[in-house]
Amino acid sequence: MQLLEDRIRRDGLVKEGNVLKVDNFLNHQMDIELFNEMGKEFRRLFPQKEINKILTIEASGIGIACVAAQYFHVPVVFAKKSQSINIDGSVYCTKIESFTHKRVYDVIVSKKYIGKDDHVLIIDDFLANGCAVNGLIELVQSAGATVEGVGIAIEKGFQEGGKLLRGKGLHVESLAIVDSMDASTGEIVFRSQN
Repeated sequence: MQLLEDRIRRDGLVKEGNVLKVDNFLNHQMDIELFNEMGKEFRRLFPQKEINKILTIEASGIGIACVAAQYFHVPVVFAKKSQSINIDGSVYCTKIESFTHKRVYDVIVSKKYIGKDDHVLIIDDFLANGCAVNGLIELVQSAGATVEGVGIAIEKGFQEGGKLLRGKGLHVESLAIVDSMDASTGEIVFRSQN
């Protein structure tokens, strides 16, 4: 998605350790007009799917998923990184390692919100090693629901996550795929998606 790639080039910051900082428009301060265009694009990329739920993980995926959901006319469920008193009853639980935070989280979704009749689109802000998405897939499978696809804002194509997910036969669509980035020069090279 050219609009997103242009914004990453203009406002993204490459840091040591393969970190792409996009917090001024994507995952701290959010550009809702950009999110709106991303939501339209996700709908275009998953046109024939019987999606009745969108699943994401707190916190950075929530904004993108909510804006996209208006084009699918479905609710958003987000996996929580901790149990709280607000979640009553049974939950699906898995463990997810965060690339950015270098930490393992217990991630939960109430069984009230995903069930065997659901057709789920997973949406997240980044795809690096695939741990977060794989954890969300486990939650969907635990519910007996169907994963209809995975929508990612920014994929780090030089890491294994996208390749592994596609290798499992999943329909994965990333709006921008970074093939390489250099912290010393700030250069970001995107994969052509034509």
